[in-house]
Amino acid sequence: MDINQVYNELKTIIPLAEIQCHETLKNHVYTKMGGQADIRVLPSSYDEVQSVIKYAKDHHLTITILGNGSNVIIRDGGIRGIVVQLTNLQEIMIDEHTLRAHSGASIIQASQIALQNQLTGLEFACGIPGTVGGALYMNAGAYGGEIADVLQDALVVDSSGNLLTLHQDDMDWGYRHSIFAGGLYTILEARFALRPGVYSSIKDKMDELTFLRESKQPLEYPSCGSVFKRPPNRFAGQLIQESGLQGVRIGGAEVSTKHAGFIVNVDNATASDYISLVSHVRDTVKGKFGIELETEVKFIGEE
Repeated sequence: MDINQVYNELKTIIPLAEIQCHETLKNHVYTKMGGQADIRVLPSSYDEVQSVIKYAKDHHLTITILGNGSNVIIRDGGIRGIVVQLTNLQEIMIDEHTLRAHSGASIIQASQIALQNQLTGLEFACGIPGTVGGALYMNAGAYGGEIADVLQDALVVDSSGNLLTLHQDDMDWGYRHSIFAGGLYTILEARFALRPGVYSSIKDKMDELTFLRESKQPLEYPSCGSVFKRPPNRFAGQLIQESGLQGVRIGGAEVSTKHAGFIVNVDNATASDYISLVSHVRDTVKGKFGIELETEVKFIGEE
């Protein structure tokens, strides 16, 4: 791939998009680690998303879709091809009891707008740091709620650049899983079916969940949130804590002393530091309890 040629061609078909060559991705993800993207594109419209996906297909280029990078680790070798980051698509709208949000919008902001309009159903999302698109991709959840509970439908682009609407029963929902894990669709927007509520009750619930999050999670350091999925009938953080791993560090990555389910970037960690520590935690827990921890965070890019 001739990166300069791709850059110049993209500028002609998506002139309003922000396009960068050899952009360091650690500046654009929550963990503050990861290598460069050959090309990073920030579309400003749905048409631009469609155009860049069509271009990538026509030129046999790999395309990687990112939100705000709150649940991914980008390896130190970076990402080849085109990275499309959707964080410029941020509009959130209310239509009676339906909240419609662009995929790059913050799911926390969506929950706040629901509150302002006295709509209940998104309280659980008030502390989830990802985008709306990322929340759908992961079927994100917290404190007893998840995206599958409230999603009505989603506007998506397929790998050929065509627009489609996927409905609630198309989503192949599972624990931290949806149809989007297959990589066949790029999410443009989502509609959430909410219910009328009382402002004070909704706010009280969100305040309670925010207090729980801030008191238990190591928000003072860059991280990707919970690293591991919850094993059946157990909690990953408890298993890690009982394995004596809190405070264990490899390079600049550390198992949080505040919440063992988090691995935090305490001192300019590399992705290799983080991945090595994840492997050490999994091996230790497997050796002590015979339980194989499965990662919730996604690892992308090259070594």
